[in-house]
Amino acid sequence: MSFFDKVKQGASEAAKKAQQTVEITKFKTQVSLKEREIDKIYKIIGESVYTSYLSGDYTQVETNVADYCQGIAQINQEISELEQKIAEVRNEKECTCGKVVAADTKFCSSCGHHFV
Repeated sequence: MSFFDKVKQGASEAAKKAQQTVEITKFKTQVSLKEREIDKIYKIIGESVYTSYLSGDYTQVETNVADYCQGIAQINQEISELEQKIAEVRNEKECTCGKVVAADTKFCSSCGHHFV
């Protein structure tokens, strides 16, 4: 391999790494925005419970809180999907023990789990 081929290969790898970093940053930004949505919902839940406490009427709050909690569950699912995309871009996967390993790993170095 000539010097220029090595330089060309290095530049190609650097461009690929930069693209990967851009994609990961995009997904992390989306996760951050979704976490802020959850924080807003927590605040709304707290305000609705407190308002019900002040009025002494808890009839509506239970339904509202359940709806908000379903919304939080949905957002958490979306966050999990974004985190999976980040792992794919990084070429990683998570073992059942929680350790993150390279996507082409056959056995977990921590627990010995066999990846199929």
